[in-house]
Amino acid sequence: MSTQQTTGPVERTVITDIDIPFWRLVAILIKWTFAAIPAAIIVWLIMMIVVGVIGSIFGLGWMMHRPSI
Repeated sequence: MSTQQTTGPVERTVITDIDIPFWRLVAILIKWTFAAIPAAIIVWLIMMIVVGVIGSIFGLGWMMHRPSI
């Protein structure tokens, strides 16, 4: 396989209109909403792990305990 490189000017494309029926757009947004829920849960779990590791490294666990009387 040989690849050829073009040295001509770069052609740019401008999109001026997208024709999507309203209910199709609603269906797409609902799918995105349902897809965002597990993604948010995964991000939350990753952040909890990172905060837990950083907290244990720097000893921030003492902030969570009540002083004994």
